[in-house]
Amino acid sequence: MEAEVDFGDVAVRLAGELVTCYLFSFRLSYSGKAVHRVFASCGQEAFFEGRVHALRTLGGVPRSKVRYDNLKAAVARVLGLSRARVEADRWIAFKSHFGIESFYCRPGVEGAHEKGGVEGRIGYFLRNHFAPVPEVGSLAELNEMVEQWDLHDGRRRIGSRPRTIDEYFALEQPLLMPLPQEPFETGRVFTPRVDPYGQIPVRTNRYSVPARLIGKRVRVLLHASHLVVYDQNVEVARHERLIAKGRCRLELDHYLEALIRKPGAFPGATALEQARSAGRFTPVHDAWWAQACKVHGEPDGTRALIEVLLLGRHIAHEHLVAGLASALRAGALTADAVALEARKAAQAEDEPVPPPGQTASKPPAPGTVTFLHEWRPAHLPPDTRPLPSVPPYDQLLRRRRASGGDHREGEAQCPCPAGEA
Repeated sequence: MEAEVDFGDVAVRLAGELVTCYLFSFRLSYSGKAVHRVFASCGQEAFFEGRVHALRTLGGVPRSKVRYDNLKAAVARVLGLSRARVEADRWIAFKSHFGIESFYCRPGVEGAHEKGGVEGRIGYFLRNHFAPVPEVGSLAELNEMVEQWDLHDGRRRIGSRPRTIDEYFALEQPLLMPLPQEPFETGRVFTPRVDPYGQIPVRTNRYSVPARLIGKRVRVLLHASHLVVYDQNVEVARHERLIAKGRCRLELDHYLEALIRKPGAFPGATALEQARSAGRFTPVHDAWWAQACKVHGEPDGTRALIEVLLLGRHIAHEHLVAGLASALRAGALTADAVALEARKAAQAEDEPVPPPGQTASKPPAPGTVTFLHEWRPAHLPPDTRPLPSVPPYDQLLRRRRASGGDHREGEAQCPCPAGEA
């Protein structure tokens, strides 16, 4: 019948940096079954996404009230000491969509005991799963761990209860209200204008978009952990949401058309440094770039590298890196050679596995590039015909007077038999 919701602060070492994230917790009051999710913020987007994830995981909606703090995501204003609240418009729409009845606790310490179950649950979860501080590469990786922890915690008993959490939940789950058929859009929409640097402001941070959109107004759908940028109805950019304030996230691919015209700006580009930090611009890229600059000169070598990076729009990243490595070993320092080797790497990966008892075809030798001027049609049969001779046709260059017949003066006769000319 009832449930409780709350947020808790958690420390996470994310991609080597110690940051503060927010743990969302939704707990059913009868069984104690809880669903958790970690977000970069505790704003309205995280509040909605955590609720949707919890209800889908549980497979239903509580029939009576759900207890909340006076979160800004739900409450626009507290009216005195009573329980009356002015609720946010989107929260009202969210409640109506899922059929939720909200119950707001009293502010401060006075209302802490009114949802003590979820507050104790967050404390237990932090002590048992966030100590020591987890080290992950992304929030998606952390949330996969959280889901496994939730499954494991369902097998324990609360206090002196004779059954486990999952056993009580098996009795409770069929009595929940069904979920609505239509999805609810949890993201928040913004319509910023792209500045001269190809960036858009979203909350307190900035994100890059393709340089061709400079000066245009785009539509941004902001989620708790990521954001999507649309030009009309076409997706043009997707970024992981920044946690700290005053930061910028730049995608190198968004600036390639501008950098190929001004290759001198490429080495010091902030987008290049971020690509290196994220592992998208690998040491193989640097080695190929250095060799290309050595052979073609710095401007043309940098342009060749940018042409290679443009290939990444329709070639998988791992195949492109493999193509760069093969082309570098063979000394082929052109984008066409890299594209050829990348496609060969992709074809080798897509080859079917031979059935038992059969040996796979011999893989191509690494670091070999086939040039067109070296190609020979070895599969054709040998040509035994004699080489053609042109000396008889030199007689056509001589002008001689006809000695009779219908030939006119100045005409030359073909020295070849009829039908051979």
